[in-house]
Amino acid sequence: MHKFSVSVAKEFEADSAEEAALLMYQFLTREAAPLDYAVTDDAKNATRLTLDRGKADEFASVDHTADPGNW
Repeated sequence: MHKFSVSVAKEFEADSAEEAALLMYQFLTREAAPLDYAVTDDAKNATRLTLDRGKADEFASVDHTADPGNW
């Protein structure tokens, strides 16, 4: 299994870094999950990708821990 670092970026106008982080938190609790991501693998290869909302929602609705391939 590989390790990946996944980042989401959204711009906010704020008076401090903490306020910007709180605005991001507020956004994540009220809006649909973001679709644009930056992903870096364990070899430091970076990729930007945009998910399809329908496919992402379908994937999220399945319990992937029950997949024998994950054991």
